[in-house]
Amino acid sequence: MELIETTMVYKFPQLSRQEIIQMLELATDSKQTRVYQEGLEEGRQQGLQEGLQDGRQQGERSLILRLLTRKFDRINPEVRSQIELLSLEQLEALAEVLLDFSSLEDLTNWLQDNYRSF
Repeated sequence: MELIETTMVYKFPQLSRQEIIQMLELATDSKQTRVYQEGLEEGRQQGLQEGLQDGRQQGERSLILRLLTRKFDRINPEVRSQIELLSLEQLEALAEVLLDFSSLEDLTNWLQDNYRSF
């Protein structure tokens, strides 16, 4: 540690020995380490990606419910609840076929056939 202090004194001649010691103490704080900072950034990125996927799923669900409500005037609460529980992949599959439905029975049949198949 003394060698590092001596090196720092020569590298930063404008700083006092006390300032250099304070810098070294800060650097040893685990939150200041590169490993900690990289882990923190990785966690932020993962959280961002998960948040984006959740937002996409919520938006897709909302759009599907609006389209179905417009097509059939009203969606009963049980069917709405089933749609609320669909995964993103299931919502995308429903979005592809919902315009082919001619009745609410078509929708309920699709939900029965596809609710747990993904």
